[in-house]
Amino acid sequence: MAFDTSTDKCPLCGGSKKEGKTTFTVDLGFGVVVVRDVPATVCSQCGADWINDAVAAKLEEIVNDARQKHHMVEVTSLSA
Repeated sequence: MAFDTSTDKCPLCGGSKKEGKTTFTVDLGFGVVVVRDVPATVCSQCGADWINDAVAAKLEEIVNDARQKHHMVEVTSLSA
């Protein structure tokens, strides 16, 4: 299910959506990847977040790199 991130209202609760930051976490089975300070659109009421395609592509690269390193825990920040 895709949500329209171009509107100012959250499709989940009706709250206001604003530019902000979120934390992206992936469980790889053998370890965990945590990426902090990810640019996102965030609902000020329920905290739901949306990540644009360009940022999602960067996150995918980070996760693939962590998968190859096979670390138990990898914590990083996304530089804008």
